[in-house]
Amino acid sequence: MWRNPGLPADSYYQVRPECTDVPKTRFKIKAGKTLSPRKWQAAFTPEGYLDISKTLSRIYRGASGIHPSIRGEVWEFLLGCYDPKSTFDERDEIRQHRRLQYVRWKEECRQIFPVVGSGRFITAPVITEDGQPIQEPLVILETNQDRSAETGNGTNQSRINGSCSEMVRKLTSHGPLDQKVIQWLLTLHQIDGVELQFYEKEDGDGELGLDVHRTDRTLVFYEKQENLSKLWDILAVYAWIDTDVGYCQGMSDLCSPMIMLLEDEADAFWCFERLMRRLRGNFRCTESSVGVETQLSNLAEITQVIDPKLHQHLDALGGGDYLFAFRMLMVLFRREFSFCDSLYLWEMMWALEYDPDLFSIYEEPELNGEKAGGSKGRTKSIRHYGKFERENMKNGAVNSESPLPISIFLVASVLKDKSSMLLQEARGLDDVVKILNDMTGNLDAKKACSSAMKLHKKYLKKAKKP
Repeated sequence: MWRNPGLPADSYYQVRPECTDVPKTRFKIKAGKTLSPRKWQAAFTPEGYLDISKTLSRIYRGASGIHPSIRGEVWEFLLGCYDPKSTFDERDEIRQHRRLQYVRWKEECRQIFPVVGSGRFITAPVITEDGQPIQEPLVILETNQDRSAETGNGTNQSRINGSCSEMVRKLTSHGPLDQKVIQWLLTLHQIDGVELQFYEKEDGDGELGLDVHRTDRTLVFYEKQENLSKLWDILAVYAWIDTDVGYCQGMSDLCSPMIMLLEDEADAFWCFERLMRRLRGNFRCTESSVGVETQLSNLAEITQVIDPKLHQHLDALGGGDYLFAFRMLMVLFRREFSFCDSLYLWEMMWALEYDPDLFSIYEEPELNGEKAGGSKGRTKSIRHYGKFERENMKNGAVNSESPLPISIFLVASVLKDKSSMLLQEARGLDDVVKILNDMTGNLDAKKACSSAMKLHKKYLKKAKKP
C-alpha cells in the first residue's frame, strides 16, 4: 500500500528534468501520518455512508495530508460534490447524471466552435467585439511566435487558428451572433492568454499573464497536448455556463490539480465547479473593481485588529488597499508554496472549513436562506463540521452575512510572521512585494494553517469586544 516509508509526497507529480529550481515539498508519505487508502476505505460503511468527522480529524491531525492516490476522491467530498450521508449507489447515480450534463454542455460548445473537444486549443482571437471573424494573418502569426519556438510545431498551430477563423465565418454566415456567443468566443483565446493586473510578471519582461500553456509548465503531466487540451476544454465549458464570471486569469491554476487527480474529465469539471462556488466572487469584475477587493478589505481589517503597527506601516507606504496580497487570495497560494505543498494547504483549508450541509446547499439553492440565517437543522452533530467552522459557530460569526474564509486568515498569518521584517526593511511597496516574493517555496503549510486558526480565534475574541 505504501511505496516506501518516508517517500517524498511530490514523487507522485513528476517534474521535467530541466526544471531544477522547482521548490521541493516539505512532506513525506508516512504510515500513520497520512490519510491512507486503507483508512479512507475503512471510513465507509458497507452501504457507502462516510464517517466525515473521523475523516476530517485524520486530515488535519496527520502530518502529511491525504495520500496522492485517493486525493481526488477525498476532495470531491471536501468540496461538496457528494453528501457523506449518501450511499455508493446514490453517488454513482449522481456521478452518471453529472457526466451526462457535462457532455451536453460540451456538445453545445462544440456545435458553436468545433475546436472544443477536438484535442486542440486556440491561442489567437478569432472574433471581434462586434462579432466579426478575424481574418488578419498577422494576428495568428504574432500570437503563435512563442509557442512555435517552444514546441517546434508553429505551422500546425497556425493552421488550427486559421481553421478557427473559418469556423467563425461559417457561424456568422447565418446572421448576427447572439451576445452570449460573442462574449464566449472572445473569452476562448483569453483562456490561453488572458491578462490580469497585479498578478504576475513573467521573466521580468514586464508582460503580465498566466495561461493554460504556462500553467504548471514544470510538470511532466502537461507535456502532453491531451492534458493541456483537457484543461482548456473544462475552462471553456465553465465560461459557457457561468456567463456572469466567464473565465479570468488564475482559474487555470485552480483547475489544473483537478485534472491531474481525477481521471474522468467530467469529474474534474465538477470538482472545479464546486471550488468556484467558493471563489467565484473573487473573479467577478466590474469596470471599476475586482471582486477580491472585498477580501482584501477584510484582510486590512483583520491586520488592523491583530497587528495595528504593521497595518499602520503598510498604510503609510501606500499599501492600505493590500493589493500586494491579491495573488495569494486569487489562486490560494499556488505561487507561495510548492505544487505538492499547495495541495496539502488546500485540503487542510477545506477540512477546517468543512460544512456538512454543503452538498445540500449547492444542490438545493433554496437552502441558502436557511444557511445565511444560521440554520443547522440538517446536521446531527457539531463533530461533522471542520474546526474553523466550529469556531465560527461557537462565536456566533455564522450569523453574519458572509463569514470570513480561512484563506484571509492564512494571508494574515503570513503577514504576521513577516511583521518584523516588513516593519524594519520595507520602505516602499516594492520592498513589501519583494519580501513576500522571497518567501516562495520557503513557507510551512502546516504551520501556516495552525497560525491562521490562532489568529482567527484572536480576531473573533477582539472583534466581539465593544
